[in-house]
Amino acid sequence: MQRTESPLIALAILLAALAGFVDALAFTSLGGFFASFMSGNSTRLGVGLGSGSPHDAAIAASLVMSFVAGVILSSVIVRARPRRHQPVVMAVVTLLLALAAGTAMVAPGPIVLLLMAGAMGAENGVFQRDGEVTIGLTYMTGSLVKMGQKLAAALMGDADRFGWVPYLALWLGFVSGVVIGAESQFRWGWNALWLAPIFAGILTLLLASMTRPQPVTAG
Repeated sequence: MQRTESPLIALAILLAALAGFVDALAFTSLGGFFASFMSGNSTRLGVGLGSGSPHDAAIAASLVMSFVAGVILSSVIVRARPRRHQPVVMAVVTLLLALAAGTAMVAPGPIVLLLMAGAMGAENGVFQRDGEVTIGLTYMTGSLVKMGQKLAAALMGDADRFGWVPYLALWLGFVSGVVIGAESQFRWGWNALWLAPIFAGILTLLLASMTRPQPVTAG
């Protein structure tokens, strides 16, 4: 995150809000499973296996696999288009979320959640460089650890006094998305899911604009 330009950091916060929004819809609509928080689904998998609930374990395992499939898909896109992969990855995220919203209208259930998890896995490819994710957009544990480390460094007198602020902003973006998602689900049910591909489409256009190559002018 230290090497990321400020406009892209702002966009990362919006993407984290999108992930929080989608996660809230998944959690509140489908029995406490997650679209982006795979540690939570891994816990549900283990609890399901340990408590003799194979149905819950199967759902959790399917969500983890769908999330990983989304990561694989975005990684292939990054490898194929290393210079301008970000808008392409976000276009895929938008498509998966639109498919999830459309499916929810006719068959709300686990298939919708699988599509949402795939979209969240793919979203992590937006900030991928040299095969590594530079900003985790759908999980906040790493951001909170980094924030704590930067705060400790600032308290111990390091020159970078405010290096923790972007990580706090990323976490706040995610939590804000969760709040909006929970409120939207309460008001509109599954119809609220349509807000996700609309917002993702706007972010896709922003990324396309921000990463457009600048014309070369003659000196």
